[in-house]
Amino acid sequence: MTPNSPAPDPPNGQPPQPPAPPGHTPPRPPPAKATWMEKAAAVVYCIFCLEIGLFLLVYPWLPSWEKNYLINLHPALSGFLTTVQFRGAVSGLGLLNLFAAIGEIIGLRRYSSR
Repeated sequence: MTPNSPAPDPPNGQPPQPPAPPGHTPPRPPPAKATWMEKAAAVVYCIFCLEIGLFLLVYPWLPSWEKNYLINLHPALSGFLTTVQFRGAVSGLGLLNLFAAIGEIIGLRRYSSR
């Protein structure tokens, strides 16, 4: 092969593609349409995270927390489970669930048609 001869055709029989300019990315294909089941699952997940988050945020500070069946099941742990630090940790988990719900609600825009 001489320096001035053209490059051979690729084995698939199509002509070679010119190289893309530096920093150029090829366009993305359009996303697939979401089914109603995927949309419903996302909404149910948002509602679930909101409910669990609110419950875990509020319930440890109610008087019924100390009368809980699970706490009374192991009296040796009741001192630890009723401390302010443990209640705060449970409320922190509730906040994490609320943040997950808010993030998912914001992400529901992916199903909107524009």
